[in-house]
Amino acid sequence: MMRPKILSLVPRAAGAYRTMSTTTKLTTVEVNDKTGIATLTMNRPPVNGLNLDLLRDLRQSIAEIEGNKSRGLILTSSNPTIFSAGLDIMEMYKPDKERVRAFWTALQDAWLALYGSSVPTAAAINGHSPAGGCLLATSCEYRVMLPKFTIGLNETKLGIVAPMWFMSSFLSVLPRREAERALNQGRMFTTDEALQIGLVDEAASSKEEALEKCAQFIGTFAKVNPIARALTKQQFRSAELEQLESERAQDLEKFLFFINQPAVQKGLGIYLESLKKKAKN
Repeated sequence: MMRPKILSLVPRAAGAYRTMSTTTKLTTVEVNDKTGIATLTMNRPPVNGLNLDLLRDLRQSIAEIEGNKSRGLILTSSNPTIFSAGLDIMEMYKPDKERVRAFWTALQDAWLALYGSSVPTAAAINGHSPAGGCLLATSCEYRVMLPKFTIGLNETKLGIVAPMWFMSSFLSVLPRREAERALNQGRMFTTDEALQIGLVDEAASSKEEALEKCAQFIGTFAKVNPIARALTKQQFRSAELEQLESERAQDLEKFLFFINQPAVQKGLGIYLESLKKKAKN
C-alpha cells in the first residue's frame, strides 16, 4: 500500500500572496499567507500543451506546495480561454525514443502527484479543457468552470485510447454508465452540460469568482483534522494509485507500442495538419 504524505499544517499570519520558486517558468505558485492556500498556474503558451517540461514542472510545483505546508491547492491557467489543450501532440508524433519514454513517465508522475495529493485540491477551469486538460481537472477533488467552454476526454476522436488511469479520474466524478458513454463517444461537454451531469461542481462568471469558490471548498476542511482527512482521501483513491504504481512499466510499454503504430502516426499527422490550417485561417 502507498504510504500517504502527511503534512503538519499550521496557520499563517495575514498577508499578501507570496510567489514560490519553481524549476521553470511554465508554472507559477502563489501562496495566500492569510488562507494558506496555494494557486498553481499553468503558463505554457499558446495552449498549455502538456509536454515533458510542463509535466515535470507541474510535478515539482505540487511537491513544493505539499512541502511548504499549504492548506490546499488550486490549479488554474494563465490563458484566458484555455485551461489546458491536453497532451502535446508533438511529443507523440514521430517521437524520439528516449524523450517519449521520459514524457510518458512524467505524465504518470504528474497524475500520481495530483490525484494522490494529501492536500485538498480544486480546479478553477477558466478555459477549454479537452483530453489531458480534463484529466488534470478530474484529478482534483472539486471543479469550478467558467461559461462557454468545453471539457471532456475526447481521445477516441483522435484515434487514441485513454489508459485505465485516465478512466479512473473520470469514474471518480461520473457514474460508470455516463463515463463509459462519454469516453466511447469522445464527447466534449459545455459548462452547463458538465454542471448538469456532475463533471464540474459549480459554475462561475469570472476567473476571480472561480478561484474564490475553489478557496471556499478548501475552506470547508478548516475544522477537519488534516491527517485524518489526508488518510481518508488516500484510502478512497488507493486502488487506482496502487494499480498505476505497480503497472508503470507495463503502462509505458503499452503506450510506446500503441503510439508507434503506423495508423496512429498517420492520424496524428492528419490532426497536426488540420491545426496548421486552422492557424492560417
